[in-house]
Parts: sequence; C-alpha cells; structure tokens
Amino acid sequence: MTARLVTGIGELTTWDAERPVLTDAAFVVEDGRVTWWGAAADAPAVDERDDVDGAAVIPGFVDSHTHLVFAGDRAAEFEARMAGEPYRAGGIRTTVAATRAASDDDLDAGVRRHLAEMHRQGTTTAEIKSGYGLTVRDEERALRIARRHTDETTYLGAHVVPSGTDAAAYVDLVTGPMLDACAPHARWVDVFCEEGAFDADAARAVLRAGIAAGLAPRVHANQLGHGPGVQVACEVGAASADHCTYLTDADVDALASSGTVAGLLPGVEFSSRAPYPDARRLLDAGVTVALATDCNPGSSYTSSMPFCIALGVRELRLTPREALWSATAGGAASLRRDDVGHLRVGARADYAVLDAPSAAHLAYRPGVPLVRQTVVGGVPLPR
Repeated sequence: MTARLVTGIGELTTWDAERPVLTDAAFVVEDGRVTWWGAAADAPAVDERDDVDGAAVIPGFVDSHTHLVFAGDRAAEFEARMAGEPYRAGGIRTTVAATRAASDDDLDAGVRRHLAEMHRQGTTTAEIKSGYGLTVRDEERALRIARRHTDETTYLGAHVVPSGTDAAAYVDLVTGPMLDACAPHARWVDVFCEEGAFDADAARAVLRAGIAAGLAPRVHANQLGHGPGVQVACEVGAASADHCTYLTDADVDALASSGTVAGLLPGVEFSSRAPYPDARRLLDAGVTVALATDCNPGSSYTSSMPFCIALGVRELRLTPREALWSATAGGAASLRRDDVGHLRVGARADYAVLDAPSAAHLAYRPGVPLVRQTVVGGVPLPR
C-alpha cells in the first residue's frame, strides 16, 4: 500500500471544524483515502510526493442535482426565453420525445460526455436523475444507464405527466409498475411538485411509494412559484428540497427544523431570468444549503460547479467560502454522504488542484478554467 504526500499547497480546504482552511499545508493519501493532513513542515515521511507548487486544493465538488440522461437540446426554447417567453414545466416533454427515440449507446455517450465536462471542472461526485422517459421501459433504461456512472441515481418518473395521459392513471403507473422496474437501479425517489407537474397529494403518493420500496426521498420544490413542495419535502423527511426559489417564512422554518437541505440551483435562474433564491435568508435561519448545477437541456444547461459558485456569490449573496462549502460539503449533506465533500482524515481522496493560490478565485475569476487537476479516490482523472 503506497502512501503519497500532496504538498506545496498554498491553501488547503479541509472543512475541519477547528481548521477548515490551512495555508502552507499538505495531506497524505493512502489506499484512496486521506490519512493525514496538516502543516507541510509537519508532514510524515511517505513513499511518494506530489508538489503542487503553491496551488489551492479543495474537496471535489459534489453535484447533488443533475439530469444527464437525455437526448437533443432545447436551444430554441432558450432563445425564446431570452426574448421574453416565460419558462414552463411543459418544455420537458420536448426532451422526452428525443430521449425516447435515442439508442442506449447514444444516451450513455451523452452521460459520459457531460461527466467528462464536470470532471474537468472539479466535480468528483454527481447525482443523476431519470425523468425524460416517462414510460416503464424508458425510465428503467435511463436509471440502468445512469447506474453505470454513479451510485447516486434518482428515480424521477414523476417529472411531468406525459401528453395525452390521465394524471391519476399516470401516478398509479409511477407508484406501481414503473417503480417496480426502476427501484433496483435507484437510490432516491424524486417528484416535481409544481403547478403544471404534480400537486401535493400526488407528490406524497409518489414519495411514500418510493420510501416503501426502499428509496430515499428528494423533491423539486417551489421553483416556479409559491407552492406545497417544501412542506411536502419536510413532512416526508426528504434529504433535500431543490430549487427553493419562492419561500414563505413557514417554508424556511420547516427546512430549519426538519434538517432537509435546501438545494439551490442558480443556473436555472440565470437561464430563465427568474428571481434568484435568497440563500442569505436560509443560512441566517440555520438551514443547510447545497449548490448544484441542475445540468439539463431545458432550464440549466451547464455542467460547471465553478460557474454556480460564482452565481452563488454574486446573486445569492453567499460569501466565497460559504459558496464553496455549499458546493462540496453541502452537496454531500444533500446526498447524506460523509465520505465526500471534505478532506478530513477518512475522507475519500476526491479533490481538485486549482491554478490559483486560493479558492476565492473561483468566484473572483468567473468563467476562467481554474481546475488544473481533478482526483477521485487518489487517482488523477484524464484531462
């Protein structure tokens, strides 16, 4: 078992409670895990050394909300929004048609392409949802394909009701035969609880059926307006309520008291010109916040966590350190993971080396490709 010292670190973000950020730091990787960290001058003798020459090193980004199994794009819809058309949930059906028509190989290639983009930008853990199939066959194959690439797979048969389908009959399908086919490939169950998608009663039915099948709940909540999504998420003990754009005081209180993570997806607001969620309000109330890309072809076609960090600082009123925490440890909390999103002893050695002396440059230099190297389990990923 070879131990490798990563040293010469100008700034190391560990998220240790007492020393979350160190300067002139180093850490040891052994068998894919962090086994020591501290001042470079105190580093133990090891077999190998990797000197990063003053670079900042951060935990790998944990992208807790993506929709990577799809075909086609919706560039025309984006252009229409930029010309003044509002975003509507029904646009999802355009992607459904393209995804159903695509081959397994084409869908898998798309997932690999987008994950490669993410890896080049420092993402080391990504959740992937289904939701662009909406038939038993197509939802099952979406999750089967996603499972080749991540253990964080989410069953989202309840994305929208397919065109020409009775809503009640479709909920029966989602909670019955579709769930039976998809549950073996999924860790999570999700529902788009929104006007134009699924109401509170339907969302509860979907989530409770998923829980009974052994899946843990997540919710798309309060994206397009004030609604019941956050309350439903907290009621069922969901790990996350994602979007959280429109919140009442009661919603914020429910998130704070339930422990449900508020997943904020600022790429959506950037791509739809909708109001940004108020992260400051959530943090001040004691809510755990995660940042994620929501990478999808309709409302947020970005794979860049650094871009979302920059938006988090500029538009959500997070500090650079809060935004980085939300994109790493916050994402891990959303996925209920304690082995990623930090670089304390015992963590999986997932990290990014930046072409910058501090992590603040992620927001300070938006749009600049600052990730020099991404490492997963101690193994550098190809560029």
